[in-house]
Formats: sequence, structure tokens, C-alpha cells
Amino acid sequence: MTTQEIVSKLWNLCNVLRDDGITYHQYVTELTYILFLKMAKETGTEEQIPEKYRWDELKAKSGVELKKFYKELLSELGDNGTGRIREIYQGAATNIDEPKNLEKIIATIDSLDWYSAREEGLGNLYEGLLEKNANEKKSGAGQYFTPRVLIDVMTKLMKPQVGERCNDPACGTFGFMIAAHQYVAEHTDNFFDIEDADMARFEREEAFTGCELVHDTHRLALMNAMLHDIEAPITLGDTLSNIGKSMHDYDLVLTNPPFGTKKGGERATRDDFTYPTSNKQLNFLQHIYRSLKNNGKARAAVVLPDNVLFADGDGEKIRRDLLDKCNLHTILRLPTGIFYAQGVKTNVLFFTRGKTDKGNTKEVWIYDLRNDMPSFGKTNPLKPEHFDDFIACYADGDLSKRKETYSEENPNGRWRKFSIQDILARDKTSLDITWMKTESDTDNYTLAELLDQIKEKSQNIAKAVSELEQLIGEVEE
Repeated sequence: MTTQEIVSKLWNLCNVLRDDGITYHQYVTELTYILFLKMAKETGTEEQIPEKYRWDELKAKSGVELKKFYKELLSELGDNGTGRIREIYQGAATNIDEPKNLEKIIATIDSLDWYSAREEGLGNLYEGLLEKNANEKKSGAGQYFTPRVLIDVMTKLMKPQVGERCNDPACGTFGFMIAAHQYVAEHTDNFFDIEDADMARFEREEAFTGCELVHDTHRLALMNAMLHDIEAPITLGDTLSNIGKSMHDYDLVLTNPPFGTKKGGERATRDDFTYPTSNKQLNFLQHIYRSLKNNGKARAAVVLPDNVLFADGDGEKIRRDLLDKCNLHTILRLPTGIFYAQGVKTNVLFFTRGKTDKGNTKEVWIYDLRNDMPSFGKTNPLKPEHFDDFIACYADGDLSKRKETYSEENPNGRWRKFSIQDILARDKTSLDITWMKTESDTDNYTLAELLDQIKEKSQNIAKAVSELEQLIGEVEE
């Protein structure tokens, strides 16, 4: 049985739970509580779980007794567990009302082909579930889930090395750090090439860290990290609050921060930002370039929406600060439809922190993977080969080997260089640059995507009308 087949079997169980009114996201969280116990048994690491709350005890119960025991188990492990167990189960509560449904989940998990799952890697199995959840529109979990293919490209170009401190300040389910860890593993014979015991411990316990704001997502990140043998801390908290001030001196940051403004439009609660703003992505961008070591080698690859490239006011000040403190050498303009939130236009910014705080960017190379591209989505997913030309143009980050494909003779070349003078001369120091002439300037959306957009816009209009009516009512009174 392949990992994919196991994932499908586990995912189909979700249909059993629909009657209990459970959402997809709740299901993955619930599955995490139960899978943890089974995986501990399968990997011979049950000693960290009190004997009376281990897998065989859970499996032996049924009916109302099982439901009562399961609730007690969640509470006990959350309150009195130690280390990662406590972190995963803290505040855990079940959404399953019907004992028969709980029995079915336990029996199905118990009957899976665990030998195959172990061979292929339990981490791969769990990541498969997380991806399935993100792909399921109704779950809402995938709204800004970063496609694995994009994570892999960003990681490959940034080349995490042994001994480097890597971080994701908005880590979601920990996908970027898992990819960074796997990249280092692949280049060190699964860490066996690391002969220094202290360095091996560092890789396991300190090298790959993150921070996540949402409690349930944080649990999934912890489980994901544990199944990939990563024991480094994953903080439950808000990077844009003062917690984020302790997150610094990194060699590499890989991240896709959440989009949007802070609720109520208030500014970040961090008191060390030079340009505090209500735009979350601009705050994350400030945090990221400030969190890198200023040794001329520390680097970042960050997914950001278009507004970061053109927002005025503080937006312009933050862009200028970035261009000064870092060498913003590359911008990859991503195609539309690769995130499940409709119509979100995004980019990857690649930059290296300078040794000084001034004049580090000399030229910015932009690759346009958006214009004249098919519309991506569930039926037409992004594939590794879509990035082949960009990777070749990137030239391993060696700017001296880069060659533009754009020219006057080839105005639709996707790869173009802009000097810092060109950038600074632009209105608002905008980095929102396009030059390709396409036959049609309209985006190619599928019918389903167009319907989703229409629904979203009509909801926004309805909301605006009701707020306006309320205002008018207050004025008339």
C-alpha cells in the first residue's frame, strides 16, 4: 500500500464524520491526536506516553466507555504530558459526538499497512494529509497554502547548509522548514556525513525553527516536525508582537506570510519596527530582513502579494529600507491561481542581507512567470518543469553569469534586469514592473474561478451596502 493510498483511505474517513458536523480542518486535527498514539507505538517511542493512555488501551475500548476515556486521555496528555506531547495535546478537545464514529477511525488507523507507511516515511504520510486538507476548498485551510513545488524551488535556490540557523516566522504546518531539513539531509547522506556530535545535535534541536499564531495549525506543525525528526522549538505566538523581537540572527528565512491587514486596521504591536503599519505583509517583510545576520551571506526567499511592490507611504519607505539593507537581487512574478484564494497575485522576493545598512542593492533581476501563462488551479496544477527556465536564468545566484532574455528584438523575454537607478527613479520606488505585451491583458480564469470571484465581490458589495445603510441611519437619527 503506497503512502498515497493510505492518505486516501484516511481522508475518506472524513465522510464518516460529516454527520457529526466536523469540518475538514477539525478532522485533520482530530486525526493528529489519534495518529500520534498509533505512530508512537509503530516507532517504538511509547515510553513518553503514560501506560494507561497508550494505543492498545484506546483500541480496547468501545461505545460510551471509549468516548469518556478518549476525552480523559486528551485532557490528561494536555495537562500533564511532557515536552512535545504536552504541546500537541494542550487545550485539545474532541468534536466527535458519536462513539461509533470514533471506533471506526481507530479501527481504520489500526488496520492500515504500517510497514509500508514506515518504509515510505511517516512524515510523508502526514504531509500528504496536510496537502489533501489544503486542496479541499471547503476546508479553508489551503487559502494560502504554499504549493509543495514552489517550496521546493525556493529551498533549492537558497541552499540551506549544515550549521545554519533557518527560520519561518509564519510557519503554518512547517512545510518550508521540512523542505530545508530534507535538503540538508540529501546533501549529507541523511546527516550521517556530520561527524561532529555537537553539530548533529544542533541540526536536530536548533537548526530549523518557526513561529505560528493559530493554535490548531501549531499542533499540526509540531506533529509534522516530530515525524521528520526535528526537535527544534516552534513558538506558538504572533511574530508581529513583541515575541518576534527574540527571533533574530538567522542565516536563512523561507516563508509565505499571511496576506491581509490586521483586524480593525490597527498597527503591529511590535515596538521596534521603524515603519509600523497595518499591512501585515509589510510588517513581516521588515521583520524578515531585520532578523537576518548582517554578515553578507544571510538570505531570504519570501512569498509576498503585489501590494508590497507598490504600496505608497510606509510601503515605499520599507522598500527603500530593504534595497539599502539588503541586496534584493531577484523577483519572481508568480502566475495566478496557484493559491486557493481567488485572484491573489504573488511574487517571490530573493534577497541577501548586507554587511552594512546602506546601498546593498545594485540591480534587480525580474522574471515574469505570470504574463502569457495558463491559469493554474486544481485542474491544472503547478509542476516543477514550469520553473526550469527560471532556475536556469537564476544562474545559481551568480549575477555575473546572468543574461537577460529580454531585448528590443525580443520584448517578450521573461528575464530582465533593472539598475538601482532605474528603480529609485520610478514613482513611489515601485517594484511592480511588467513589460511583456500579451495578446490579451485579461486573466484566464476557469468558469468555477469566475463564479467564486463574482460571489466574493457580491458579498463585499452587500457588506458595504449594509455598513452604508447603518451610517446613514445613524446620521438621520
